[in-house]
Amino acid sequence: MFIVYLYWTQFKQNHKLIKILKIPKDLEDQRLDKYLKREFSNLNQSFIEKNLRKKNILVNNQKIKSKYIVKENDAIKIKNFSIELYSKFEKKKNTIEISKIIKKNFDESILYEDDNFIVIDKWSGIATQGGTNITISIDAIIKNISEAYNLVHRLDKETAGLLIIAKNLKYTKIFGNLFKSRNLDKTYLALCEGQPKMIESYVDLAINSDDNKKKIDTQTFYKVLYQKQNISLIKFEPKTGKKHQLRIVAKNLGSPIVGDIKYNLNKSNKNENLKLNAYQLEFTIDDNRYNFTSKLPSDFINFMKYKKIKFDYRAILGRLIYLKKFLNILHQILIHQFQFLIL
Repeated sequence: MFIVYLYWTQFKQNHKLIKILKIPKDLEDQRLDKYLKREFSNLNQSFIEKNLRKKNILVNNQKIKSKYIVKENDAIKIKNFSIELYSKFEKKKNTIEISKIIKKNFDESILYEDDNFIVIDKWSGIATQGGTNITISIDAIIKNISEAYNLVHRLDKETAGLLIIAKNLKYTKIFGNLFKSRNLDKTYLALCEGQPKMIESYVDLAINSDDNKKKIDTQTFYKVLYQKQNISLIKFEPKTGKKHQLRIVAKNLGSPIVGDIKYNLNKSNKNENLKLNAYQLEFTIDDNRYNFTSKLPSDFINFMKYKKIKFDYRAILGRLIYLKKFLNILHQILIHQFQFLIL
């Protein structure tokens, strides 16, 4: 349990209480809404958004958005503060009951776990986070295990594949920096209808923000690995991470993803699940190189078999990884030979 250093300033102004919290060094570099939820336990998102809009919550006396990244010595001013009002949000443990089946699915999805983070192979059909009409999510499951656990990125509900969970604030920040600096390599596999004009290319595409008020630049590399019967197996390597980025890119290539009911207007495979898989993650922390690979879902594999699409993982991993494996094997052989000569 970490110690939160709060610097309180309370005074009355027009009979209204104001509270000021100053951000300490060990709690900087996180979103404002996450910081507030940490300080006031189950403070809900709608309450935060409402009070930010009404300027009842300010940062350095400025109106700010919930996604603002707090810095050391930032002053968060909460107007109309009252212990009675904010005590409503006192933490309630296990507010969402997780069934044994869901818990079992989660346990079986764990590919890797140590003291600092977990990598799971998320199954299709479960949301990453809660929302309207969503009660069960990966976030709800991990919060039932420990309030300290945090998601460090997201996958669409329909997307299966690799998802990272940090076990503490330190590793939440580490992974946040890896994503921000683009030092975490992601590879996705998708089964798409049609074939792009080019076998491989980089795509720079401006897509709408969540509120549709502006365009956001995205970068994606893709390569067609196999094509048959108007179905293409495509490898995507996103360099940015925006909502629905790969689904929109696939549509703009003229090869929408099979089962994508939002961006694929073709009706030939309308009953299929979304054929998009977060297939590989590769990153380095403290000189340790991590590489994880998803097990493709059965519906993904069955669709490939039905369409007689060959799956050559060498094309997905790439020549560089094969060269690394070869050099590692050669290194081990030389070590053994050297030890034998000494003996």
